[in-house]
Amino acid sequence: MTDYVKQTAVVPEHLLGARLDQALAEMFPDFSRSRLKTWIQAGNIQVDGAVVTKPREKVIAGQQIALEAELEAEVFSEPQAIDLDIVYEDDDLLVLNKPAGLVVHPGAGTPDGTLLNALLHHCPSLEQLPRAGIVHRLDKETTGLMVVAKTIAAYTALVAALQAREITREYEAIVTGVMTAGGTIDAPIGRHPSKRTLMAVKPNGKPAVTHYRVAERFRAHTRVRLRLESGRTHQIRVHMAHLSYSLVGDPQYGGRPRPPKQASDAFISALRGFQRQALHATRLALKHPRTGEDMQWDSPIPDDMKQLLVAMREDNALHQAES
Repeated sequence: MTDYVKQTAVVPEHLLGARLDQALAEMFPDFSRSRLKTWIQAGNIQVDGAVVTKPREKVIAGQQIALEAELEAEVFSEPQAIDLDIVYEDDDLLVLNKPAGLVVHPGAGTPDGTLLNALLHHCPSLEQLPRAGIVHRLDKETTGLMVVAKTIAAYTALVAALQAREITREYEAIVTGVMTAGGTIDAPIGRHPSKRTLMAVKPNGKPAVTHYRVAERFRAHTRVRLRLESGRTHQIRVHMAHLSYSLVGDPQYGGRPRPPKQASDAFISALRGFQRQALHATRLALKHPRTGEDMQWDSPIPDDMKQLLVAMREDNALHQAES
């Protein structure tokens, strides 16, 4: 289980001019130096309200330090020969297409067999980077595009770009219910008050913004295109459930499948047989961390979502013909 840590402290006088990572090691002694460095580079540390991603940054007495991060078990990760669908790679970064069922980081209950283990086998030098260069994550059952940094400089630049909302991430989803129009969800997200592995819309949560538009309507479902401004845990799943348009197949936020009236046995079987959230990271766009070049990758939706959409289109056509 993943816990959540949120602590603040004020830089004492005797740490004036110390490096940020050194200061944090003294101010937050419950955490290892390597973990604190990872959190700095991942954008989990704020100094006087501003995110700082450079461990060597000097601190000043009296500055307010805020630490807010997920606290996962520190696991030593072995390289493992797991196939990767790499769509682009150079000396600074790689972009891959993650399949459903692949966990991104090792943790309690999943010590190996993860994307991180696969990356260490593919590129052993990633052992020197926080989280093996993984800049952002996808849920286990979510498919699609992810970017991984291959150098510290690239990692720092990409994390900063993500924090500044300069990386475009677009998703395809299939939701329950017929949406009339697109829009924007601006609703903060935090830990669920009673179910600690889940998230929820909370007034005191972290800011979270999701833009969405209707791509295709069916009798009881909608295909949606979404774009993230922020990257909170389970953001799309939580936001769409908050609107009462939960993702098809979402075991945690979606509830039971709800086929439309007079649906065929084939359609009911296709809907009930879809055993993961219908969510795919379909587009990734960013500036190259070293050259500044604009780069973009697109990934078509996977076969299981294609088959579900075919079943929905057939159900639409059947009932339009009968009406």
